[in-house]
Amino acid sequence: MRKLFLTILLASITLFAFDINSATKEDFMKIKGIGTKKAEKIIAYRKKHGKFKNADEIANVKGISKKIVEKIKSFKG
Repeated sequence: MRKLFLTILLASITLFAFDINSATKEDFMKIKGIGTKKAEKIIAYRKKHGKFKNADEIANVKGISKKIVEKIKSFKG
């Protein structure tokens, strides 16, 4: 029973999680407040600096506010 629960839990996380390290421009643009330019800046930063260790690092991207970071963290895709 426990194994079944863990399998279901992991599957639901995979289905609804938003992966900031593989998200495309279009994926980021689904989040309110992120348009073409911000999405492109996030992806360019990721390409230059490597994968984000956590969503808070996205605040290092010029033009991305803490408010946008919170929207990214709560977005389910």
